[in-house]
Amino acid sequence: MSSFKGSFEYSVDSKGRVNIPLRLRKYLSAEANATFTITRGFERSVFVYPQDEWATVERSIRELSPSEARERFFMRVLLQHATESQLDGQSRITIPKGLLEHAGIETEVMILGVLNHIELWNPALYKEYLKSQQESYEDVAQAILKKPTRQ
Repeated sequence: MSSFKGSFEYSVDSKGRVNIPLRLRKYLSAEANATFTITRGFERSVFVYPQDEWATVERSIRELSPSEARERFFMRVLLQHATESQLDGQSRITIPKGLLEHAGIETEVMILGVLNHIELWNPALYKEYLKSQQESYEDVAQAILKKPTRQ
């Protein structure tokens, strides 16, 4: 089980390659085999799942019903963008051009560890996203942390 955390700003090279920081790589399990599934995220981000964590996501997707329009739409959008990338010798993964465009990522990227996956953001868009939230971090934290523990 991954436990990614932290934020990092890195460059994206002309081939769409992004370095995965050591502080995130150390959380990769042996089962991940240094392979990631990269797909469209929410709020103009890119989601990067280690192979073992993606298997869990895929199991959930398989439970969706293709006869339900919303579920079918979600599956199509998520999976049409999904691609695998393995860490190269310089600890980089290659992000497809379409996903970079979706996230507005050009030369700089904000890399966020979010427990079971990594998110890639355009740094300016991430700052805008944080400012656009109607509730403060404290209010959201208070509401969420009061919830009973999930079983």
